[in-house]
Amino acid sequence: MTGARKSWHVGEPFVVAAVVTGVVTLASSLLPDKYVATGVGLLFFAATWLLVWRREDAQVERAGLAFGGLVLPGRLDVPKLAREAVRALGWALLLGALTFGPFYVGWRLWAHYVWHSHRHFVLASKPLEMLNDIAGQLVIIALPEEAFYRGYLQTRLDQVWAPRWRVLGADLGPGILATSVIFALGHIATQHDPARLAVFFPSLLFGWMRSRTRGIGAGVAFHAMCNIFSETLMRGYGFHG
Repeated sequence: MTGARKSWHVGEPFVVAAVVTGVVTLASSLLPDKYVATGVGLLFFAATWLLVWRREDAQVERAGLAFGGLVLPGRLDVPKLAREAVRALGWALLLGALTFGPFYVGWRLWAHYVWHSHRHFVLASKPLEMLNDIAGQLVIIALPEEAFYRGYLQTRLDQVWAPRWRVLGADLGPGILATSVIFALGHIATQHDPARLAVFFPSLLFGWMRSRTRGIGAGVAFHAMCNIFSETLMRGYGFHG
C-alpha cells in the first residue's frame, strides 16, 4: 500500500464522519422542527447504505449490520432471526436493569440541586402516544444512529486501531473512544446545548454492546430504551411536553 493510500485508509472514517456530521447539521437547521428527526435518520440510513449495505455480504456482517440475515439476499432463516432478536433484547434489558436505577437517582439529584425542582412525577402519556414514541425512537433515531456510528464508524476505526483491551467479554480499542467523541460532537452540533455532550457516556455502552454481541441490535434496543426513559422523566416531571 502506497503512503497516500495508507494515509487515506487511516483518515477515511474521520473524513466521512466530518462530512456526514456537516450534512446532518445543515439539514437540522433547514428542516422544519417536526421533520428534523426523520430527515436526520434518513441521512444516516443513506450514509450507511453507501458505505456498508450496498457492499459485499461479508462486509455487512463484519459491520454487525446483517440483522440475522434480514438485509442480506437469499432465503431468510426465521429461527436464526428470532434468536438474534431475543438475544439483542435480552442484552438491552440487562443493561437497562443495571443502569436505569443509578441514572434515575443521579437525575433526581441533578434536578433538585441544579434546577431546584421538587416536582412530583406524573405519567401523562396515553398508551397510543407511548407506542408511537417507542416506534419513533427505534426506527427514526436509534436504528439509523447505531447503524452509522457503531455499524460503520466503530467498525472502521477498529480496523485503523486494532482492539487491545478485553472488557467483560468485548474486545475494545481506541475506536470506541473516538466514536463516542464524534457521537457527542454530532449531538451538540445539531442542538447547541453543552449538556448534549453527556451522550458520550451511554455511547461507550452502545459501543461495548456492539463489540460484545458482534451486532448492533442490542445497541439499537438499549439506545431507544435510554431515550424513552430520559424523555419519560423529563415529561413526567414537567420539564417539557
